[in-house]
Amino acid sequence: MSAIRSEKIELTEEDNDAVAASEVEAGIRDFVRNDIAYLRRPMPVGGTDAAVDPNAEATVNNVNSLIQRVAGTSLAEIESLVSELESLRDLLHTEGQRVQREISGYAQLSQAAMRSTRMIADNVAQWKRTTESLRHG
Repeated sequence: MSAIRSEKIELTEEDNDAVAASEVEAGIRDFVRNDIAYLRRPMPVGGTDAAVDPNAEATVNNVNSLIQRVAGTSLAEIESLVSELESLRDLLHTEGQRVQREISGYAQLSQAAMRSTRMIADNVAQWKRTTESLRHG
């Protein structure tokens, strides 16, 4: 018995953006076609067209809604990126302060070690002089 496996197709964010962009392009093409068709129509007597083409108006509304949808997605992504960058900036600032504290502590420890080493070297030199003077004297 063979089983047919059904696969669920999930659209990624890029796929959604591509679909929305192609919808916008199609809407713009329709608008341009309708607009050109409107311009090619003979003008009625009197020189003005009193009736507005409902297809052109619907196409304009469709294009506007598609553009707003695509722009809304882009704006949400930009806001998300700005928020992420702000949190990274805060993290870098706090890490920079921590590194400065660590460097300062290391410098103080290094200076203390150098002072201790000098004291030990001075004491050893003094003991050496004392023992040499006792041997020769």
